[in-house]
Amino acid sequence: MAKVFVALGANLTDPVAQLDSASMALSELAEVNPTNGLTSLTLSPYYRSAPMGEVEQPDYVNAVACFDTSLSPIDLLDALQKIENEQGRVRLERWGPRTLDLDILLYDDQIIDSPRLTIPHYGMKQRSFVLIPLEDIAPNTILPCGTELKGLIDAKLRAQLEQIVR
Repeated sequence: MAKVFVALGANLTDPVAQLDSASMALSELAEVNPTNGLTSLTLSPYYRSAPMGEVEQPDYVNAVACFDTSLSPIDLLDALQKIENEQGRVRLERWGPRTLDLDILLYDDQIIDSPRLTIPHYGMKQRSFVLIPLEDIAPNTILPCGTELKGLIDAKLRAQLEQIVR
């Protein structure tokens, strides 16, 4: 059983609804506690963030989910891509608009560098829309490289996001 953190992002076709649907789909991948029958899924608040890159597009809605899974890293990647596809994801351009983006941030303390998968996620240390929601649900996280999450977050990073009140 592995503890995983997954970043969620969307900026097309009602992004809040896209993240809500993705969260329901992620709960199907999460292990269930046999004692109380509850899923292991924890979801951060949603945040609005400016898009990355040069492509003109709407702001994003982002969150981070944490759950326990028995899926291998590649099987989890396949499952996340299936959810993206089911929600209308089309891969047209790098950093372009999307109905849904699901990225594996952390998979236990593993470091993976393969043609299909890089864990920890290659850009997570610089991205406010990953670090702030991650801190919301796992404030004492230490990355596999030994870096404390808290040490990566400052006021400038926080100012890049707007929490969505729901």
